[in-house]
Amino acid sequence: MTVQDVAAQPTAAQAGFSSTEFRSALGAFGTGVTVITSRGPEHSYGMTANAFSSLSLDPPLVLVCVISGTTGAETIEQNRAFAVNILGAHQEPISRYFSSRDRPHGEAAFSEIPHESAVTGCPVLEGAAAYLDCRLAGSYGAGDHVIFIGEVMAMGVDTDVEPLLFHGGKYCKVTKE
Repeated sequence: MTVQDVAAQPTAAQAGFSSTEFRSALGAFGTGVTVITSRGPEHSYGMTANAFSSLSLDPPLVLVCVISGTTGAETIEQNRAFAVNILGAHQEPISRYFSSRDRPHGEAAFSEIPHESAVTGCPVLEGAAAYLDCRLAGSYGAGDHVIFIGEVMAMGVDTDVEPLLFHGGKYCKVTKE
């Protein structure tokens, strides 16, 4: 299976607004925070992502968007599997860790991160609000990203864990009244 390209859309400048304005508008939408993991023959890989969504209940499908040409996109394509770890409010440091360019890579990437292996072999982070372990069902190029569709093979949820959110360029937590 190869990446398929979706028809090109006008750039932000062609549409009459800047990429900064576009990013600001998107920041008005609060999202959950995930760490996408994958496991290859040599080592595991993880990256923070908030471009994640459910896609279908039957069959159970989710999607995640990853910047084209990155190690993350290449790793998922090669391994044909990924896990979505939906972070809890207490896991902001883990989100920052997996979004840092300075974090360790290779075998050292998960040495300080408590995790287990899921059905596909992908790392599942301990303490996450939920996880979805996926087999790659398809991938599509769109703009500067690849949309990966995963068929959920296994999952888990801890309803006691409050979610970590991202809004307006900042981490947020849910407060219950």
